Amino acid sequence: MTPEHPVLPPPDFFARSAEIVAPDLVGAVVVSRVGGATTSGRIVETEAYLGHRDPASHGYRYRRHAGNASLYAPPGTWYVYRSYGIHWCANLVCGNEAGDGSAVLIRALEPLAGLPAMRRRRGARTDVALCSGPGKLTQAMGITRALDGKSMANAPVTVLLDQTMQPARVVVTPRIGITKAADWPLRFAAEGSPWVSRPTSARRASPPAIR
Repeated sequence: MTPEHPVLPPPDFFARSAEIVAPDLVGAVVVSRVGGATTSGRIVETEAYLGHRDPASHGYRYRRHAGNASLYAPPGTWYVYRSYGIHWCANLVCGNEAGDGSAVLIRALEPLAGLPAMRRRRGARTDVALCSGPGKLTQAMGITRALDGKSMANAPVTVLLDQTMQPARVVVTPRIGITKAADWPLRFAAEGSPWVSRPTSARRASPPAIR
């Protein structure tokens, strides 16, 4: 199943702070046309990384190197990096300040279309495990470093807003899987979704304000 009335985000959608874009992406649909297969999934979990002011960001203190060059590209650009030398992670560059190095990590999807291709790529035992994590979803969708630096609007992997869907109820929790600024409330997940990378019900306590 794919959106009945999908639309590309407006040009200024990503030209906002990552902590604003991240919850707005929950409920949007990622469509991948890679390797002769079309796959899609609804975003159920994201994390915001706030660039030069965020110790957990690859752009903290404006760090720049060949591997993170796309992080300083215009908003709406894909930034794809390899995590722990194993998994690809897909991010979309954001920011209301040019070149601030902020982005939104897509953490989990609800599979919608192209499940046979996803199962073949993942070798997962259950469909719940197809896209329930940043490395899982990139493998299922055929996303690799080849996507890095491409504008989302004309890349083989795009994000579409689904105008037929009611806005998702979003749960806010601290980010997971990091050691720096781990208490910042920058993880956003669709409430009650079985497709998220980690349950949210146990992490509803209000974390400290972002500094």
